[in-house]
Amino acid sequence: MGVLLASTFSLIRIIIWMSIMSNCISISSSYPICESPYPPDAIPVYEDDVDTLQFAENLEFLEAEYFLWAALGYGLDHLAPQFVLGGPPPIGAQKAKLDSLTRNIITEFGYQEVGHLRVLKKTVGLFPRPLLDVSPKNFAKLFDEAFGYELDPPFDPYRDSLNYMLSCYVIPYMGLVGYVGANPLINGYKTKRVLAGLLGVESGQDAVIRMYLYERAEELVHPYNHTVAEFTIRISELRNQLAMCGIKDEGIIVLPQLGAENRTESNVLSANFDSISYRRTPREILRVMYNTGNEHLPGGFYPHGGNGRIAREFLKMPH
Repeated sequence: MGVLLASTFSLIRIIIWMSIMSNCISISSSYPICESPYPPDAIPVYEDDVDTLQFAENLEFLEAEYFLWAALGYGLDHLAPQFVLGGPPPIGAQKAKLDSLTRNIITEFGYQEVGHLRVLKKTVGLFPRPLLDVSPKNFAKLFDEAFGYELDPPFDPYRDSLNYMLSCYVIPYMGLVGYVGANPLINGYKTKRVLAGLLGVESGQDAVIRMYLYERAEELVHPYNHTVAEFTIRISELRNQLAMCGIKDEGIIVLPQLGAENRTESNVLSANFDSISYRRTPREILRVMYNTGNEHLPGGFYPHGGNGRIAREFLKMPH
């Protein structure tokens, strides 16, 4: 049976390869025109674009390290040391106990983040990796605050696949709303293209995570007496409280007045009344990611604060 299955997979690969080669030959023989869609006098990167797009690197570094360590047991220092620029290694990073499905998802996410850092380096340049805290202790503190009491035992994101995906619910969505917020501020055609591409993948990652959790919405998270849905609701409520700018974050189950066209209680994707993504400013994002509700007061995932001009300027201001 195993030999037959292997032969079947080999045959599928051959068919796919022949199809690709056939299409390539057909395309190359027709000499298609693939002109640049940009006007010849357009500016690729405006000066103001740099700070705006670099701010996102704080989240991209966090995602890269958290995904890579959990799936592979090592991070950027091993896989892409050219991007860290002397920044300190993350605190508490470790390999998670993931099943094969979850490990495959997170491995892909991790490699995607390496690509994100590469394109950001080519477009606006990188700054040194900020100090990141992805320790179980930091996540436990975050989930305790979300529930309003100390979970027993403390929440451990590396414990199993479900815990890890619940912890991932905390991160890519902030990149999504950050890119949506940055979009109107970007002017260069190259920086617009990069932002749109980054937003597409961040949105996809968030959708995968939310769907994974939505399928398990009524499942109890062992050993706590809370469902997966309740975990997402509590985290979303905490982020709205920390950001202090209204509802821009929703769990996977909502009241009908927050559902699509006010007609659903399911909430696979978080979106506003017109079903478009919410947006957040750098101030709001730092308030959430610092877990202090204060963009001037570092903590949470960034014990020493974020890097880049925007994040560092906030740190210079009084608390």
